[in-house]
Amino acid sequence: MDALQRIEQALEAAIAKGMGDDSPPLLRQAVRHAVLTPASRVRPRLCLAVALACGDDVPAVTDAAAASLELLHCASLVHDDLPCFDDADMRRGQPSVHRAYGERLAVLAGDGLIVLAFENLAWHTLRHPERLAPLLMIVGRAVGLKDGIVAGQAWECEEQVELSEYHRQKTAALFAAATEAGAAAAGRNPAEWRTLGANLGEAYQVADDLRDVAGDAEELGKPVGQDAAHARPSAVAALGVDGALERLVGLIREALDSIPTCPGADKLRALVVGEMQRLLPPPIADDFAQRLAATGH
Repeated sequence: MDALQRIEQALEAAIAKGMGDDSPPLLRQAVRHAVLTPASRVRPRLCLAVALACGDDVPAVTDAAAASLELLHCASLVHDDLPCFDDADMRRGQPSVHRAYGERLAVLAGDGLIVLAFENLAWHTLRHPERLAPLLMIVGRAVGLKDGIVAGQAWECEEQVELSEYHRQKTAALFAAATEAGAAAAGRNPAEWRTLGANLGEAYQVADDLRDVAGDAEELGKPVGQDAAHARPSAVAALGVDGALERLVGLIREALDSIPTCPGADKLRALVVGEMQRLLPPPIADDFAQRLAATGH
């Protein structure tokens, strides 16, 4: 079974176990719409890749960690699309949850997915309780009030924002959690893997900022031009396209250099570079590849 199959199977199982047949039907539909719409699953794939590089000795725990991270990411998207934030019509090429099911069910679906993520971790660590506490700390911090995506979203409510801090909390937090959780799920030291995830997360946000000004809405499955429309902090607004691309190259270079020595290091590096090229619009992706190659990577 490849990584994406593992993730989709784990997500299906988590929703089935967490909701059951007697849950409110519309809530069930909203949750499935939020989670099971086809997506790239970047964060859980990163979690699995790190676990595999570390040995992946208990795949059930790895799959639970990966699925829980994706459940939390999906919850954040549901809330981010709400009228009080972006008021987005589309997500992943489909109507956003609040457009399809109404604002009340969107709020409830997002809240429920957050709870389900932690339940899912508990269910699958019963036979390996020593791995639960580290995973709870990693995942909890990634969504929390201090350094997590809740804090990151809240910066959009402030008049003045420090761009790197905003990116670190809104996006990099879950990426850092993905690499740390992959190591913790495999019984390894998560601290060694945090730099990789944190840099990738910030790089992903910079790439998303570039896509917002140079991407195609139909291809992305969501509107473009949203940063300017909502006056959101953006690497492109702060640095320009060329400066943002240079920042992106620097973050990826640092991320690649931070990968600890392990049997799967080369495969992981290839995954990181390939994923970043996939994210960027074609002309920018080519420029990124050339600049990264010039650094020796």
